Amino acid sequence: MSEQLDVVVSGLVFHDLVLGLPTPPRPGTEVWADDSAESPGGIANFAVALARLGLRTGLVATFGDDDLGNRSWQQLETVEGIDLTHSRKVAGWPTPVTVALAYDNDRALVTRGTTPPLSADELLTTPPIAKAVAAHIGPWPNDWLAKAKAAGSLVFADVGWDPSEQWDPGVLDQLEHCDVFLPNAGEAMAYTRTTTPAEALHRLAERVPVVVVSDGSNGALAIDARSGEQLAVPAFPVKAVDTTGAGDVFAAGFIAATLWELSLTERVRFASLVAALSVTRLGGADAAPTWAEIAAWHHRNSSDGAIGALVRANLGR
Repeated sequence: MSEQLDVVVSGLVFHDLVLGLPTPPRPGTEVWADDSAESPGGIANFAVALARLGLRTGLVATFGDDDLGNRSWQQLETVEGIDLTHSRKVAGWPTPVTVALAYDNDRALVTRGTTPPLSADELLTTPPIAKAVAAHIGPWPNDWLAKAKAAGSLVFADVGWDPSEQWDPGVLDQLEHCDVFLPNAGEAMAYTRTTTPAEALHRLAERVPVVVVSDGSNGALAIDARSGEQLAVPAFPVKAVDTTGAGDVFAAGFIAATLWELSLTERVRFASLVAALSVTRLGGADAAPTWAEIAAWHHRNSSDGAIGALVRANLGR
């Protein structure tokens, strides 16, 4: 893996098919989709969003050596410029597939997948050389995060949907070696057994220095347990078409803004902006905004401060 990477991310890669529906499907009926999008998903949402923001990004994941896996690999490596040196293709293992049904300004997911034959710990036997690393934590080992932290990387973690809906609090033990945790409100409340995002935020701050809880159209909450700084940032008002991957894009924006050494408020605002832009069209990774799209928003809204400065600095990307 290149020694010049900014961020290394690891987790499950899915092949996403997103269908935009006028109404939810009902048994015994047929609904025609208004639109569709197809792209790598899962942790690939993180990687693509980071790469489009100009960060040199590496992805560590297992791919099926099948048509869908090869197409995802090709798009990530050739089109998005993501370093796949420590990823592996495995013959006979089917690439996980997610179908996202987007309707009523939200989405429902249907996934077919199995546990990858190679874990991140097996793929990364030595710490990655990067300013930051990020992973989806879950009921699988992530010992490489401790190695990355010991090597000097900032460690970011996110968590996904638990298909068993048991929300084992033991998963949070992996936060021991993390600097920042970025769950959504539902996940945060489920894992902490709390009833409000604010309560979950404070419970998680007992485990990890910086916690950011994204809550869709309600905005985001953040706390820096070291300084005591706490804030709530409203969401940017947009018409949501599809929320697939929005949490991953939010996290990627926060990681990028952290590496750019912005304040906590500016980091959450920038993350909220890129997530808001991503939900205005179908898709997860494919909907992650480019600098051209961020600049177009800036020109329409005359943003100033940190976002305006970032746009001006990156107009050439």
